[in-house]
Amino acid sequence: MTHGAALHCQIEGPADAPAVVFSNSLGTDFRIWDAVVAELAQNYRVLRYDKRGHGLSDDPDTGWAMHELVTDAATLMDHFGLSNAAFVGLSVGGLIAQGLAAERPDLVRLLVLADTAARIGNDDLWNDRIAQVKADGLGSMADAILERWFAPEFHHDGNFAMWRNMLVRTTDQGYARVSAAIRDTDVMESTSRLTQPTLAVVGDRDGATPPDLVRETAELISGSRFSIIRGAGHLPCVEKPQVFTQLLRGFFGENGHV
Repeated sequence: MTHGAALHCQIEGPADAPAVVFSNSLGTDFRIWDAVVAELAQNYRVLRYDKRGHGLSDDPDTGWAMHELVTDAATLMDHFGLSNAAFVGLSVGGLIAQGLAAERPDLVRLLVLADTAARIGNDDLWNDRIAQVKADGLGSMADAILERWFAPEFHHDGNFAMWRNMLVRTTDQGYARVSAAIRDTDVMESTSRLTQPTLAVVGDRDGATPPDLVRETAELISGSRFSIIRGAGHLPCVEKPQVFTQLLRGFFGENGHV
């Protein structure tokens, strides 16, 4: 339980190994990391979780925003005794990562910003999306969302229906609240002061946070690295897990996180 919300999480890997924490995107649960974690958990202490309103976590009726999402991540890491971790954040998870790195640098040694930015979208975009999900439900938006998430070829993958099911089973309220949290978050100033070694990654076909947007955020952080994953959309950890994992391992190794 963290600040009024019971969060669904999973921790695995050797207890004495370096820590890696994963925070996922709007409309997804922590299964998007399955293929990546299957490789990393042999050598790392891996924590992943469902944020509020997603997966099996609570969606409390009390008001909450980005501050609570960042605090949830910190509380989970404190609970499991994780510090000096590599924190991997995808989309809104990347906003959480940036906020956590600024507020609790003791928890974040390395930062991986996947398909994210310091400011995602604008008020009109998020207000329209919130209005639609409240009026017609998340299912009415699913096809458009999936087009932004995945490269066209992946829509014919045998597991594609599973990812659609994951999306539409997110609660309408949870989707709307996290959308509002994204709308109200701009961390450009604090991110420009971050000093953690940072890897920014994006799929070249990402329709939600295009490569140029992710690159602009990477450029805010001195010494950061930027990498494009070819043939992937907004969720390269799903479409190209081997490439994504290789980038992580290389980045961790270069920075002594082994």
